[in-house]
Amino acid sequence: MSEVTFFFGGWAPVLRIIVVGTLAYGALVALQRISGKRTLSQMNAFDFLITVALGASFGSLLTARSVAFVEAVTAFTLLVTLQFVAATLRQRSRTVEQLLTAAPTVLFYKGNFQRAGMRRERITEDELATAVRQSGFGSFQDVEGIFLEADGMLAVVSAAQTGDGGILPAEHCQSSS
Repeated sequence: MSEVTFFFGGWAPVLRIIVVGTLAYGALVALQRISGKRTLSQMNAFDFLITVALGASFGSLLTARSVAFVEAVTAFTLLVTLQFVAATLRQRSRTVEQLLTAAPTVLFYKGNFQRAGMRRERITEDELATAVRQSGFGSFQDVEGIFLEADGMLAVVSAAQTGDGGILPAEHCQSSS
C-alpha cells in the first residue's frame, strides 16, 4: 500500500506542480492562440464538454504524479483538435450542426407561454420574468418572444426588434408542442 500524505509531502511535489503547471498553462495558451477565437466563443454543449475535459486534464497533470507533461499536452492537443474539427464540420454540414448543437427553444411567444418547451427545458415563469426584467423590459407585454439559446442563455426579443414580426425561422427552433 502506498504512503498517504495529508499535509506536506516535501518540496519536490510542490516544485513539480509549479514547473509542470506553468508549462502546461503556457501550452494551453499557445493551443488557444493557434486554434483561434472560436475556442473562447460562447459555448454550446460540445464546447462546454471540451472545456471541462481540458480542465480535468490540467487538474490531473497538476495533482497526479504519474501524469507526464508530454501526455497532458497530447491530451490538450487532442481535445482542442476535436473541438476544431467539430466546429469545422458544424459549419459545413447542417446534419452535423443539428447533431452537435441544440436548437433554440421557444419559451414565450406573442403573449403565450410555450408550456411544452418550458417543461422540456425545466424553465419556470419566474425565470422568464427575471430574464424580461434583466433585459430592461417592464412586463411580458413588451416582449415578442423569449428563447432558450443553444448556449443556455435566455434571449428576450421585443416586437420593435423583430421589424417584420418574425424572430427566427421555424426550422431553426424546437417546436413548443
